[in-house]
Amino acid sequence: MNKPFSQSCENNKEPILSIIKEVLCDKKCLLEVGSGTGQHAVYFAPSLPQLNWQTSDLSINHPGINQWIDAYPSNNLKRPILLDLHSNRTNHLSDTIDSIFTANTLHIISWPLVKNFFNYVSSTLVTQGVLCIYGPFNYNNKFSSQSNANFDVWLKNRDEQSGIRDFEAIICLANSVNLKLVNDHEMPANNRLLVFIKES
Repeated sequence: MNKPFSQSCENNKEPILSIIKEVLCDKKCLLEVGSGTGQHAVYFAPSLPQLNWQTSDLSINHPGINQWIDAYPSNNLKRPILLDLHSNRTNHLSDTIDSIFTANTLHIISWPLVKNFFNYVSSTLVTQGVLCIYGPFNYNNKFSSQSNANFDVWLKNRDEQSGIRDFEAIICLANSVNLKLVNDHEMPANNRLLVFIKES
């Protein structure tokens, strides 16, 4: 069986890595929320050898993630655990989590699940832990490009509860659970990489 493949993961992995290598240089245990195909995990983990990279997703995506891990194993890369934002249920985390990474998730899930995501992050991260979120965002209720506007239509046709999120709403949610924005990086293809610190 062929491994699942995301072209966007292939396109954005190097720009993302260039930033998270610095942001996560002193972190030890990372949880990736929504590992998807597993492509990001197998690419990032070897470049962050000091960091235990824990993949996670719904169980339906575990076989694909495991295929990528089988093809590109790394000593610091862990096989996926179940994480379901509907219930904020996750398998037991063996490590203390000082960093969380997620890519292309917040526009796929519903707004109630976005809220659940931030509650989960706040309850899981240690104080001074880092949260990195990659994906497209609107600013001042406006799309940053026509391609993002077209993408939003596609998302809503697929699931009316999905869609590109407003940056200001995300910051409000983050602040409500003691997560402070410390960087908003411009990325290729009209995406962003938001970096937060958990203050307490």
